[in-house]
Amino acid sequence: MRFGLWGNDVVAPAATLFIFAGTIEQTLGDPYYRQCGTALAEKGYLCVSLDLPCHGLEKRPEEPEGLAGWRYRIDHGEGKFISELNRKISAVLDYLITNGYTDPERVAVCGTSRGGFAALHFAASDARVKCAVAFAPVTDLAALREFDGAQQNPAVQALALTEQAENLAGPSIWMVIGDRDKRVGTDSAIDFAGSVWQASKDRNSNAGLELHVLPEPRGHATPAGASELAAAWIMNNN
Repeated sequence: MRFGLWGNDVVAPAATLFIFAGTIEQTLGDPYYRQCGTALAEKGYLCVSLDLPCHGLEKRPEEPEGLAGWRYRIDHGEGKFISELNRKISAVLDYLITNGYTDPERVAVCGTSRGGFAALHFAASDARVKCAVAFAPVTDLAALREFDGAQQNPAVQALALTEQAENLAGPSIWMVIGDRDKRVGTDSAIDFAGSVWQASKDRNSNAGLELHVLPEPRGHATPAGASELAAAWIMNNN
């Protein structure tokens, strides 16, 4: 199973941040997608990434790349690609803990756009994740142009992050999105946050979700300064 590591010299077992955006190389090699990983690596964090489904070596020859590939899989009755990704990430985390790379008590995850979607799904699936950060995240595939005409598909609806609200009422979550993000839907992100807030209230959870909706004239982009704020938040919560 292929995964990538990035960071400065760390004292193992180290606090670990899983980061998702697209391919391993894109995610860890580009400061924009590496996001708060850059600052956290300077604090001793180990940064880890995997290819998302339909990205890099996880793209099959017959399918389109990226989000179009996700739509292709759903149209062909393969709507379990996120749960399959979760199993792979958990297996990598098992390996890192067993081999002394990762402190099991200090595991965080973050992601940008579709990577934020993957990060939050993983946080919902693995209780070892203490905190999660999502930058301009996809929260509902139905909001994306790639899924026009498939909004009522049960597999699309099942993957909406609102369906994971109960599981996300445990880990601490920090989210940021621009006020006019039409690509992934600012309103969709706010609706998702509301579902987690309600689940946290119902469970009397002290974790909760912190949502920042900031002015962002570029539309679908991480607002300036968000990465630094997220790094400081992770340091306080992990």
